[in-house]
Amino acid sequence: MEFEKFKTMHFPRDVFVGHGVLENVAQVVNQNLKFGPALILTGDITYALAGKDVEAILQDNNTEVVCLKLGKADRENLSRSLAVAEEVSAGIIIGVGGGTKIDLAKKTAFDLNVPFVSVPTSPSHDGIASPRASIRSNKLSVSEEGSMPVAIIADTAVLVKAPFRYLAAGAADVISNLTAILDWKLSARLHGEDFSSSAAAISEYAARELVEKAQLIMPGVEESVWLVTKQILASGTAMAIASTSRPASGSEHLIAHALEKYNPGNSIHGEQCAIGSVVSMFLHGGDWQSLINTYQKFGLSVKARDYSIDEMTMIKSVSTAHAIRPDRYTILGERDLSLEAAEKVLETTGII
Repeated sequence: MEFEKFKTMHFPRDVFVGHGVLENVAQVVNQNLKFGPALILTGDITYALAGKDVEAILQDNNTEVVCLKLGKADRENLSRSLAVAEEVSAGIIIGVGGGTKIDLAKKTAFDLNVPFVSVPTSPSHDGIASPRASIRSNKLSVSEEGSMPVAIIADTAVLVKAPFRYLAAGAADVISNLTAILDWKLSARLHGEDFSSSAAAISEYAARELVEKAQLIMPGVEESVWLVTKQILASGTAMAIASTSRPASGSEHLIAHALEKYNPGNSIHGEQCAIGSVVSMFLHGGDWQSLINTYQKFGLSVKARDYSIDEMTMIKSVSTAHAIRPDRYTILGERDLSLEAAEKVLETTGII
């Protein structure tokens, strides 16, 4: 029988991580811009943090630049970015900001088939290095295919200025890979889903590196940003190898997305993933208490009340999370958990 299996993997061509690497954006644009201007997608706050510097560096390099400031990553703002990019015939998209601006940039670049450059201003989750974009539609964040960045420029001198909460959330997002891998293995056993041992190994390594060094994740310390950002990039590499978000997204992410749908309180993505990972680890029969202990080392709580999430919202999110992405099999199964079962899990783990 003739062997016909194949897969496609896309990786960043250049990755710059460390102090003062923002200047490399000129080199990256020179290498990848074939026509038209460079379009910077950013926001008001992130423009002040790094967007204006990226704009100035490119202008000093005699590159035509268009800068568009947008809000949340939803259909309306995606339509705006696509319209502007087409109007000016942008030849490269540069996302400067946190998760929402990076998501808008990678999706815009994917839809227009132009290069995308990721310039994060906060290390809040692994989306800065992955080819998946979360776009809100009807109050629900939908994970869609986006462009893998041709380059990632993660300047720790910029990232360290972000509130520490975002660094903690980014670390939690990577640590939650541990339950994503358990779910992936479960689906491979029960449903024969393709499983990449190399991608899983990289993803698990990234998570365990942060578990082992959790006490080194501290506010205002550039080396802490370096530590977390490296593993965020490793997590993105795992997804590129697997050609799927599976190495870093399982039941814990479904719970996070359900929380976002029903009422996230004041929680952000990585914090939601931390809560979800504790629930998932409990359901897998693993050591969920050690996860809580790890998060506590860098000050991240998994208690719903600390994010103004009421008990019923939390219970409903766990009970119905499987339906967020029914094509992805996880420990949550294929039907709702009973409200009683969800409540018991959450009470046992101390989340509510």
